[in-house]
This record gives sequence, C-alpha cells and structure tokens, in this order.
Amino acid sequence: MNHVIRRAKYSDISGMIRLLRILFSIETDFSFEEGTQQSGLEMMLDDVTTRCIMVAEQKQQIIGMCTAQILVSTAEGGIVALVEDLVVEDICRGEGIGRDLLVAIEGWAIARGVKRLQLLADQKNTPALEFYKKMAWKSTQLIGLQKNGLLP
Repeated sequence: MNHVIRRAKYSDISGMIRLLRILFSIETDFSFEEGTQQSGLEMMLDDVTTRCIMVAEQKQQIIGMCTAQILVSTAEGGIVALVEDLVVEDICRGEGIGRDLLVAIEGWAIARGVKRLQLLADQKNTPALEFYKKMAWKSTQLIGLQKNGLLP
C-alpha cells in the first residue's frame, strides 16, 4: 500500500477533474463539463467546516477521491452527511484505496457529530454496489429523484 489519504488542496483540482471525468462516464445521470466540475470542486474546498474532499495520492499523482458535505436531517434530528464522488483510477482498484477514502470520510463525519452517512449510486454500477455492501452500507426503500433547470 503505497498511497496516502489526505485532505484535498486547490493544487489537486486538475487531478480530481480527471477522476470526475472517469466517474461521470459511468454515471449516466450526469455529464462531464470541466468548467462546471472545477467550479464545484472550488466550492467544496472553500468551506472546510461543512464540506470535505479526501484524495488518495500515489507517487505525487491523485489516484482517488471522495467528497462529502453536511446536511440537517429532520429524520435524525441532527446532522447527516451526503457522500458523493467516490472514484478510484481503474488500474488502482482492488488495492483498498476506495475503502481507505471512505473510512477517512467517515472519520471526518464522526468528528463533526454526523449521525448518518448517505449516498446515491448508479443502479447499473454493480462493482460499486458490491463495494458498498462489503463496506456495510445498506440499501433503502428510497429512490433518488432530481429536478434540473431551476436556473437558466
């Protein structure tokens, strides 16, 4: 295991954009637009209190990433975190990097008093769904819905 898990920095944005291109090629509900993804990453990095990006680095290259942000849940009566953008380079999968990223995000969340983590996964991404199951994530009866086009 020659990777390091750490908080992302602004200088990591180009590596994270490359990873998001990989992720969005798998997730059919999203399309890759570099400027849009860069803007989102910058917003995530601007608020280190309620948002977190963890990266996996190997030989000075970003090979994995995971993002999370805090929300308030009336169901929990407290804060929860939405995990997004967990992705690892194809050639690095199966080396425990995804697990290490998710554990790091869980640690960040626990330190902030988060009561529950939640995420959305593409229902056709069988390897990801199997990974989450191994990591003790449970499916729910909820389905994800979205409404686009709120702003021109």
